[in-house]
Amino acid sequence: MKLSVTLTTLLLLASPAFAQTAPPQEGPITCASPVAPGDTERTLKQRYGKDAAMQDLPGAEGEKYRPLVLFPKTMDRRIEIAFSDDKAGRASGLTLRDAKTSRWSVGGITLGSSLAEVQKANGKPFLVSGFEWDYGGFVTDWKGGALSRPLQDGCTVTIRFGKKAGAPRSLSGDGGKIASDNTTLVKWAPVVTEIGVNFLDE
Repeated sequence: MKLSVTLTTLLLLASPAFAQTAPPQEGPITCASPVAPGDTERTLKQRYGKDAAMQDLPGAEGEKYRPLVLFPKTMDRRIEIAFSDDKAGRASGLTLRDAKTSRWSVGGITLGSSLAEVQKANGKPFLVSGFEWDYGGFVTDWKGGALSRPLQDGCTVTIRFGKKAGAPRSLSGDGGKIASDNTTLVKWAPVVTEIGVNFLDE
């Protein structure tokens, strides 16, 4: 009888239900996965092990910042995670960038998505800041479209467009606000180069 109970226990412990769930490595990003607002550098390193590393990276206007990077050696899986400045040091958001494509998506949008694909997801045209400066190409106003609303659980999304080729003069400059259906912008055909998911401050 004792032997039977022991064997049963071993079989249960070996079953998938008792095995630790591996963290996701691709797929849709939500407000809770693969990173949650309560996560810290420590919890993410525990969960992802060698696939999580702190890195010094260039920021806007010549500044440096130090995010935790998930999958730093696999560009199409790479995620940068920023942390709040408070004592808890919780995750404040995550960013996809520096790759042509990504195995991750946010609201059906991923790196390399076209202007038309994002406009379709939003359900209407939106505004983009002028290109060729440090904050160029970001969506500044979703005009009340679907992407203006927070994701389930309240996090928000930022999207940036760009292209290796220089932007036409009419699309350049920090004062510009360009409609996504602008003829010159459509012809220039930028793609999504950066996606941010921002957690709400508690």
